[in-house]
Parts: sequence; structure tokens; C-alpha cells
Amino acid sequence: MVLPQPPHSIIVPPLESGDRLTRAEFEHRYQATPEKFKAELIEGVVYVASAVKVFHGTPHAALMTWLGVYWTATPGVSVADNSTLRLDMDNEPQPDALLRFETGGTSRISEDGYIEGAPELVAEIATSSAAIDLGAKKTVYRRNGVQEYLVWQTFENRFSWFRLQAEAFVLVEPDAEGIIRSTVFPGLWLAVDALLAGRMMAVLNVLQAGIADPAHQGFVQALAGRSA
Repeated sequence: MVLPQPPHSIIVPPLESGDRLTRAEFEHRYQATPEKFKAELIEGVVYVASAVKVFHGTPHAALMTWLGVYWTATPGVSVADNSTLRLDMDNEPQPDALLRFETGGTSRISEDGYIEGAPELVAEIATSSAAIDLGAKKTVYRRNGVQEYLVWQTFENRFSWFRLQAEAFVLVEPDAEGIIRSTVFPGLWLAVDALLAGRMMAVLNVLQAGIADPAHQGFVQALAGRSA
């Protein structure tokens, strides 16, 4: 009697930096990796992230605190931390943070739980990844219609806020008070120097002033009308 042979297991190659893949193949391989593994597909090229050091982790926490407070005060917007974006056939980045409209925006949640399309605001913490964050990835976000793109270069202690105008990213400078005010998310105010100095209480005080501004209150009412 011939015994049946066990089925051969299919070996999925690991993701490695420099691999050139379609988005479908990238997702297939990504799903076979360990849970804490992080990789991105930018212009059809795989970038595997290195281990996260405190030079990235602490600024990341500060940025998420700032965005998280705004999120709690602004029903109708959603914040996400390290969530994969399906942008187009060659690009599936995993930004450090993002802010999006839950209804009537330029992105949606797919049936399998991914964000598809461009969120209105994307933020990246750039340590060893500064070249790609300010290079190819910036081009991808611009081309896909991200309205505001924030990059915090931690080694240089520099914060850049780009706003999409006439299909180009324009660098926004702080005003006379040292504050940048979002045009997409009214009330999202950032005291840049305080953030770079690690003075989070000052950052949150300025944000609270933005949340108390009548423009934010009107924005919240408008968002409520979208979901009514």
C-alpha cells in the first residue's frame, strides 16, 4: 500500500531591503513575518526598518500625545500609530502617525482593516530614515494627495511642516508666536520650539488654545453634520 505523502509546505521568502515587489507580493510576504517586524514599500522597493532606539521612541511618543489630545477633542477625526497605508500599486508605507477624516475624507478603511487612500495628515519621525522621509516618501505622499506632511528630524532637532499647494509641498514656517496652525484640521496648533525642546506642557497649552478657538468649534459642528 502506498501511503499518501504530506503536502509540501510553501516557503515564503523573507522581506529584505532592496527587494523590488508588487504590492500584492509585498503584502503576501509581510503577512508571513513576525508581528513586530516593520517594512514599507516605496516606489516598488522594500525598506525594512531597523530596531527602534529611544532617539525615535521618545519623539514618537511626544507626537502621538499631541495628536491624541486633538483627536479626543475632535469627534469625526481619527488618529493612527504605525498603520499601513495602501496608496497605489507601488506604495504601501507605514507612517509613524496620521490624522484623517472618518467620513467624507480622502481615505477609507478596507474590509480587512487597512487604510486605503491618502490620509489628510501624515507625520514621520526621521532618524536613520531622513533621506527617504524627505526624498522618495515625500514624493509619494505628495503625488497621492496628502494635504499636510510633518517630518521631525531628531538628530538635527528640526521639524518641517509641508502643506500641499498647487500639487507641490510648500514648507510652512511658524508665525510670529512660534506656532504653526493646520489649515486642514482647525485648532491643531503646534508650538514648534517647545516641541523641539521637550517642553510638552507648553505644547499642550498651545494646543488647548487652538481647541478653544471658535474655528475648531465650527469645525467640530461641520464634522457632526457629515456623519448625521
